Amino acid sequence: MKQEIHPTYYLANIHCACGNTFQAGSTEPELKVEICSACHPFYTGKQKASAAGGRIEKFRKKYGAQAK
Repeated sequence: MKQEIHPTYYLANIHCACGNTFQAGSTEPELKVEICSACHPFYTGKQKASAAGGRIEKFRKKYGAQAK
């Protein structure tokens, strides 16, 4: 590897809007994020079923196909 061309790598403190704080590797020493794994609906299990699915049901409704 060439010397003096790579950015400095930090163990960054990451602060979420929900109040969660954790550490990860980054080229920035501090990061502020709006959503993290502690408050994201997919990871917390609060995701609505209608948001996850719906394309198949829309196709079946449009073309009249029925599930077996």
